Amino acid sequence: MVQLSPFETEALLLSLKVAAAAVSCSLPFAIALAWLLARKEFPGKSVVNALVHLPLVVPPVVIGYLLLVTLGRRGVIGSWLDETLGIVIAFTWVAAAVASAVMAFPLMVRAIRLSIEAVDTRLESVARTLGASWLRVLLTITLPLTLPGIVAGAALAFARCLGEFGATITFASNIPGITQTLPLALYTAINTPGGEDGAMRLVVISIVLAFVALGISELMARRVTKLVTGV
Repeated sequence: MVQLSPFETEALLLSLKVAAAAVSCSLPFAIALAWLLARKEFPGKSVVNALVHLPLVVPPVVIGYLLLVTLGRRGVIGSWLDETLGIVIAFTWVAAAVASAVMAFPLMVRAIRLSIEAVDTRLESVARTLGASWLRVLLTITLPLTLPGIVAGAALAFARCLGEFGATITFASNIPGITQTLPLALYTAINTPGGEDGAMRLVVISIVLAFVALGISELMARRVTKLVTGV
């Protein structure tokens, strides 16, 4: 059995912590936005859709910089948080989680939106004609039938968070024990003389972790699908 060094263990645990926080905090917003884009027509919908998918098409460093000028200590919102509530986000593990959440958000919204669009709207219409409110229809029909897509989207976002690098190093920096996730630890090892062996170990750890995450997500998606459809 391969024994992880304290450096590798620290980076691995921090990566899992950052990815779990990013997905759990952004999932409710992803579900709400996916439902809005799938079921409603409103002015500016195409703009909202473009903004949601923006992290997929611009360099991650740009997203990190935008987060820095917004939530940094001297940023538009960050300065208010610091002066009013004493909360500093930049260069902490929370900043790494925020950067990961922003980068993974489009993948999560897209998977959930496609799943919602696949739900037969006639079921929702029948429920409304029987007097069910839109919230009850959402909670008892739409979301249960969308559950496989929600699980798949969350798992995809979790895997994306584990590999996030550009936005994280810009907004959270590369601080050992605080913001140094597996990709950042790998970057440090590559730039360290004689660090080739350490870098290769981190590559193997990252690949194994990605396979485990995808395997668990596939298993969960199958079980949820079987639970919902009975097939």
